[in-house]
Amino acid sequence: MSYFSYKDKQCFYKEYGEGEPLIFLHGNTASSKMFEVLMPLYAEKFRCILIDFLGNGQSDRIRKFSPDMWYDEALQAIALIEHLNCGKVNLVGTSGGAWVAINAALERPDLIYAVIADSFDGWTLNDNFSDNLLSERTRAKNDVQARQFYEWCQGKDWEKIVDLDTEALLQCAREKRPLFHKSLKDLRVPILLVGSKEDEMCRSDLEDEYKQMSTVIPDAKVYIFNQGGHPAILTNAEEFSQLIQRFLSANRA
Repeated sequence: MSYFSYKDKQCFYKEYGEGEPLIFLHGNTASSKMFEVLMPLYAEKFRCILIDFLGNGQSDRIRKFSPDMWYDEALQAIALIEHLNCGKVNLVGTSGGAWVAINAALERPDLIYAVIADSFDGWTLNDNFSDNLLSERTRAKNDVQARQFYEWCQGKDWEKIVDLDTEALLQCAREKRPLFHKSLKDLRVPILLVGSKEDEMCRSDLEDEYKQMSTVIPDAKVYIFNQGGHPAILTNAEEFSQLIQRFLSANRA
């Protein structure tokens, strides 16, 4: 197993395949395990790197998550890139990991070729975010499959991790904290915004939100799947991997 240090804590990461580096960033209450089933679709063409953010998966536990967790996790991703010493990388972030990927690219564009941001609410949290979050987390805790997913990703202490994550997100929404620490106008790497029309965990006007973002970001493209739940990278797995390959190839031409 491989680890790197971040603020005196140990972050877990794992690699598959060879080629151009592609770092996968998981969402809230998940871990790198969610991407393992996808590796056959990517490892033949990319050096795939999976990370567990602090407090998740096989990384060290922390007392609480920051309400600015997507920025803090972006700094963790940057620390991983520097640890790997592999030059520029591509980032694919899904759900909360999409905010992480964008924050990392805003912070250190010199380390990043391109970003794929999948299945997230965009540049704002929707008006019903807190109510929807509480409802979804309550339902999930009482759903056998959801509980099994949490435990598979996190281990036996999954419920504490979910509660800490919920607490941090509610604080972020309550205090109306900025989701990005720099303006999207300053994003200097190509980005592909991806989602699904059937994703019930994202805002209902997701496509409009993405299109608005694309008018501000200098180099942004939008792709919305007609079918598939949350996140699109899993529910449209083969099509998504082909989409990534086309997007990254086009940005090398």
